[in-house]
Formats: sequence, C-alpha cells, structure tokens
Amino acid sequence: MNKQELGSFLRSRRERLRPQDVGLPSGPRRRTPGLRREEAAVLAHISTEYYVRLEQGRAPRPSGEVLAGIAGALRLTDAESDHLHVLAGTAPTRRRAHRRDVRPSVLALLERLPQTAAFVTSAVFEVLAWNDLAAALMENFAGLAPKDRNLARRAFLGTDPGSMPLYGVSDAAEFRHHVVTGLRSTVARYPSDPAVSELVKELRDASPEFARLWERHDVQGAPMLTKTFHHPVVGEVTVDCDTFTLTDRDQHLVLYSAPPRSPGAEALALLQVVGTETAAHLR
Repeated sequence: MNKQELGSFLRSRRERLRPQDVGLPSGPRRRTPGLRREEAAVLAHISTEYYVRLEQGRAPRPSGEVLAGIAGALRLTDAESDHLHVLAGTAPTRRRAHRRDVRPSVLALLERLPQTAAFVTSAVFEVLAWNDLAAALMENFAGLAPKDRNLARRAFLGTDPGSMPLYGVSDAAEFRHHVVTGLRSTVARYPSDPAVSELVKELRDASPEFARLWERHDVQGAPMLTKTFHHPVVGEVTVDCDTFTLTDRDQHLVLYSAPPRSPGAEALALLQVVGTETAAHLR
C-alpha cells in the first residue's frame, strides 16, 4: 500500500468535483475547490475521520468494499478505479523491475510489416525494438544509447540542438499528457523498480511542465488515433495510430500506417525508398 500516493490521488480526484456533479447543493461560497472531505465520506458510506486519515496517508489498508464506495463517490473512471486499487495494495503489482526483453515472435512481426512503421516500447516509454520504416520516419534508434531512446525524455527534455522536437508531430502536447498518465500507472505497478522512480524524479526535477502535469494525478489520457509528422525529407506524413498491449511483458506495440493511395501512404512509401541513412543525412 502506497499511503502517500493514495492520499494524494484521493485528494486530487475529490478537488476536481463540484457539489452539483454528485447531486449536492453548491451552498455558500467555498474556500477550497471541489467537494469537502465530509461530503466525500458521506457519499462513500464511510466515516469522515477514516476518509481524512486516508487522504493524510495515516489509515490502514481499506477493504475492497470501501474502495468501491470511494470510487463511486468520486466518480472514478475504470482506469482510475484500477489505479486506486493498485495504490491501496489490493491489486497485484508487477515484478521488481519492468521488462525490456521483447519476444522473438514480436521482433519477427516488426519485419513483416513493410508498409507500417512499427516499434515496441517498455513500461517507461523506452523504444526497445523497431523496423526500418519506423527508423526512417522517426530516427535511427540503433545509433542511440538506451537512455536516449526514451520517448518520455525526448518529449520533456528535448534532444540535440537543431533537431525537430518529438519528430515534428502535430500532437506533442497530447503525447506529453499521455506520457505522464502512463508513467503514473507504471510507478504504481513497479513501486520497487529504481529505473522507474529515477526517471520520474529526473523529469520532475528538469521539466516544470512534467511536474505540473504530474501533480494532476491523471491516469487516463485521450486515445491518439491519428498523428501528423512534419518530416524534413518527405514533408507531412499523416498516419493512423494503433497501440496494442503486450500483456505478458507490460510492453506496447505501436503501429503507424496509412490507407492505401492516401498522401500518408505515399509518404511512407517514399521513406521506404529513401531509407534510414539517407533520411538521417538530410535531417
């Protein structure tokens, strides 16, 4: 049970609600945002004292019934409810360290997708494997150290001067929010993995934007269905985005593709011809 994170998460979810959101009168002007603690406790059918202790990180582990009541009272989404159970220690956590080894069958699959830019990311957004088209569209990951293949670092800490931030994508702000929500869940799943906690600390210390988003305690972002890259060689490349969870290793397979005969498909085909080395030389 992560008492401090649980308390912070509950407080952030309570403060985002208005009385009218849960069927309560707004009443006189309030000094603090959101519901009062006693209101949340009444809605969750628990004592105010116990709820206060939960937010202060002083309460013992709540039961599943109590957590269900709190989730309903705070109008949590399914993803937020799952996160609540993880923080409370009532859901299984992962092994001590997140996995970075990719299944051989997935590696082979990447090479069987010639018209799709495909890559695999770890639970902390490190690019673990990729095909040639992904390298031509984004960058030659083979020439980077593992630390520099981390998309979370790239999103918030930038890269070499003169290069395009986040590969010139159109939804950089949305992707940064996606990174924060993903890392928030990863921290809960791997509370003992130093690589996870050190990455979050590095980003919080170095990026005011990451620190601001982190304090929101969001655990669910909007899905990214399309994306436009502003590529220095072939120009705009608009692709469909599909992400598949590789559950056994807590990794994600990301696919960028385009409908046949669309401008995006033509741009991807040109990138296949140009290749990784030429694209890198012309950047």
